[in-house]
Parts: sequence; C-alpha cells; structure tokens
Amino acid sequence: MKPIFERLAARRARALEGGGTERIEAQHRRGKLSARERIALLIDEGSFEEFGMFVEHRARDFGMDKRRVPGDGVVIGWGTVNGRGVFVFAKDFTVFGGSLSETHAQKIASLQDMALKNRAPLIGLFDSGGARIQEGVAALAGYGEVFQRNVLASGVIPQISLIMGPCAGGDVYSPALTDFIFMVKDTSYMFVTGPDVVRAVTNEIVSAEDLGGTSVHTVKSSIADGAYDTDVEALLQMRRLIDFLPSSNTSEIPEWPSFDDPERCEASLDSLAPDDQTKPYDIKELIAKTVDEGDFFEIQEAHARNIVTGFGRLGGRTAGFVANQPMVLAGTLDSAASRKAARFVRFCDCFNIPIVTFVDVPGFLPGTEQEYGGLIKHGAKLLYAYGEATVPKVTVITRKAFGGAYDVMASKHLRGDVNFAWPGAGIAVMGAKGAVEIIFRSDIGDTDKIAERTREYEERFLTPFVAAERFYIDDIIMPHETRKRVIRALTMLRNKALQNPWKKHGNIPL
Repeated sequence: MKPIFERLAARRARALEGGGTERIEAQHRRGKLSARERIALLIDEGSFEEFGMFVEHRARDFGMDKRRVPGDGVVIGWGTVNGRGVFVFAKDFTVFGGSLSETHAQKIASLQDMALKNRAPLIGLFDSGGARIQEGVAALAGYGEVFQRNVLASGVIPQISLIMGPCAGGDVYSPALTDFIFMVKDTSYMFVTGPDVVRAVTNEIVSAEDLGGTSVHTVKSSIADGAYDTDVEALLQMRRLIDFLPSSNTSEIPEWPSFDDPERCEASLDSLAPDDQTKPYDIKELIAKTVDEGDFFEIQEAHARNIVTGFGRLGGRTAGFVANQPMVLAGTLDSAASRKAARFVRFCDCFNIPIVTFVDVPGFLPGTEQEYGGLIKHGAKLLYAYGEATVPKVTVITRKAFGGAYDVMASKHLRGDVNFAWPGAGIAVMGAKGAVEIIFRSDIGDTDKIAERTREYEERFLTPFVAAERFYIDDIIMPHETRKRVIRALTMLRNKALQNPWKKHGNIPL
C-alpha cells in the first residue's frame, strides 16, 4: 500500500499548491492572499473539509489539454465559524486566473446543493477574470447552473459574497443574487464589461477602479454593502457578520451571552434630540447606546446615509435596525434610502430577525430629480417591505414623523407590533410652518397672527399625545429607558405567529 499512499500524498501536495509558488507570491505582492489562505482565516482552525481537490477540466481546444491543474481554479468545502457550520468556496486566481469552466461551475453548484440541503450559510470568495473563454458555451452553461441555485437558495439560507480581486462578466451576477456583497479596497472591482470594452464601444476612457471599484459600488451603485482595507480585515468581519445571522430560515436567530444589563438606562439619551426640530443629531449614538455592548454591524454605511441599517443584539439576540439619520438630508426618505431600507427589511423578514425602527423623518425628499427618478415607486418598495414583514416589529419615534413617511416607517398601520414615542415627538401631516402657511394663507402677511397660529398648531399636533389617544402609539416613553422597553417588547413578541394570505409571491414594485 505504501506506493499508493505516496501517490496520494504527491497528488494532494500538487493540488494544495494551486498555480504554484510564483503565482502565490504574485498574489502577495498585490496585497492579496491565496484562496486557501483566505479560507484558513475565515474558518475555525482545523475545521475545514475540502471537496473536489482532484477535479480537473475536460477541455481540449486551444491547447487546454496540455494545461491541467487539480482543483480547476476553485476551492470548495465546509467548516465552522465560531462553532457554527458554513459552506465556502474560494476562487483561485493563481489557476487560470480563477476563470469559470464547466467543472469549476460543477464544483460550486455541488456546494450550493449541499448548503441548501443542510440549511447552512454559503460564503463565496471571488477573485476571477470571468468565464474561461476556451470552453465557450460550456462555461456559460456553468454560470446558469450557479445562478439558478442562487435563486433557489435566496431566502432559505444566508448567502454572502466577498469580492477580493477582479469580478467581471458573468461572474458578477452570482454575487448580485446573494444577500450581501463586500469588497476589498484597491484590489477588488466588479463590472459587466471592462475598461477596454467600454472604450471600444462608447469611446469612454475609464480605469478599472473608476468603473467598478469600491468607491463606485459602496457609494453610488449600492451594489456592495461595505468595503475593507485588506483581505484579513474583510475575512474577520465576515466571521463577525455570520455571528449575527441564523443558519437558515427555519433556524433560531443566534443568541450569545451578554454582559450588558437588559434593564440598563442611558441618561444621556434624554438630551440627544434637540428641541429645535431643524437641528441635527446622530441617530447612530442612539443605536450604539441601545444595543448590547455597543456592537453594531452596519450595512451599506457609505450609501444613502440619510438612513441607517444594520444588525445589533438586544438581550443577547440579533435584531435588525432601521433608522432615519437627521445628520444627512435631515433624515428625509429619498429613492436610494427607500431601496436600501426595503432590501434590509426583506432580508430580516426572510430569516425571522426582529426589526427595530427609530423614526425621525420630515417626509420624502421633494424635487424634480426625485420625482423623475421614480420616488413614488421606490418609496413604495419600503412601504411594501414593512407591510409584508411578519417578524416582530418595534418602532420608536424619537422626534418627528411627518406625512406619508410616518406611515411607511413601520407604523401601527403597517402591522407594527409595539410602537413607542419619545415625549418630544411630533406626528403630523407636515411641519408647523408649512401647515400654517397652507391653512391660514390669508394671514401670511400678518407676522403676529402667523406666529400665534404656528404655536397653536405645534401645541395641537406636534406632540405624541394625539396619536397615543387614538392608540397609534402604545406608550410614550422616556428616552433613557429606550433599551429596556425595546428589549421587553421583543421578549413579549418572541413567540409571535403571523401569516400573510397564501400567494405564489407578491408583486413588489421593482
């Protein structure tokens, strides 16, 4: 048996070296890790089990029959992250530039099937030039098999894509079908057609970074949910994200030991929101002082900054947070903010993660740019997402909730379970100035009358008591007790059961 063992060891050593020492060193010079180095950082030490190490492509054209490398440019397997099972694949740029072939796709598709059968998260590490041109339609068929499985797994298991190098052509659509996309600054980019093709077709001269780098996809296009400085930081943050997520749509949300007292009060919150409703404050301070140990994982931090989304824990259990940000555009809802929040709400609903909403919204952003850009339809996305969600929903109105934006932001009318307001909150069709100028337009020239009418309007409508009298608000709470009251509400809602009417699927205004 010894020769057989030796042959196995030699074949395994050949597979483990990927494209060879020189190409791995070239990766390092670019500031990038190899595929297996990345997996070693992501997965708990000693837990990774690899599949398909000896797979080779079957192509014969263009001299490919003489170029065969075990593994065929992708490493797949399963392991654990902080003790919880995950499936992972990593494209190996040192082997054929990480390009996708028929067998390369078969490996990924088989892993997708395993993840779905075993109800565990799937993480893809992308570093690839796209389809393997030498295989033609066989490579395109492989993409289709991967895409179909991305669709079937959507809403069943969490799917995370980490772009750690080039991601071009057909390769971009699999990440686009997953729940979250993260990138690495300066070394990763995503685009359907590269700079050379763009120049040839449109005569535009653009760099890879300006066409599809992190500054594009985290700020402008919203394709990416975040970006990190190095491979190491990105992989460690993915370990952190996995800790917030359930393994599947039938799994319990994670619960971790917390040293943060669920009854903790924060006196500083009593002075967080200025009395002057035109003055901004940072809603992230409220989130940080509400979640366990201030641990908040923000999603799409650089895009649509007038709304904040992300994960935190309350009483040791994961919750999703959506919050208007008064520091940016006064917290108004625009098209980008509506899309961002709607997608996040739908993810939370898919995986039974409770949603906590902090509201300070003066309405939807006015202007021709927004109207021409489809604000009505994009705003309706967020309305639809909240109205469809069956998970526990706890809402806190911190200062103002005006117009249709009041309804949209997880109001009682969209099946909000527990809705609180701070004492200084105002809930109305619009702010006092605009309302008085419409109602009392005949008095506009009289400064004293307008001032008096404004005071009357503020006293009558810009308080939470009108809504509370109609039971649109469950209670008016002191800001310092926000954490305690929200945790108690979520504890009460832990066994909530709510089903929507049967349907094949709804028709969200895309």
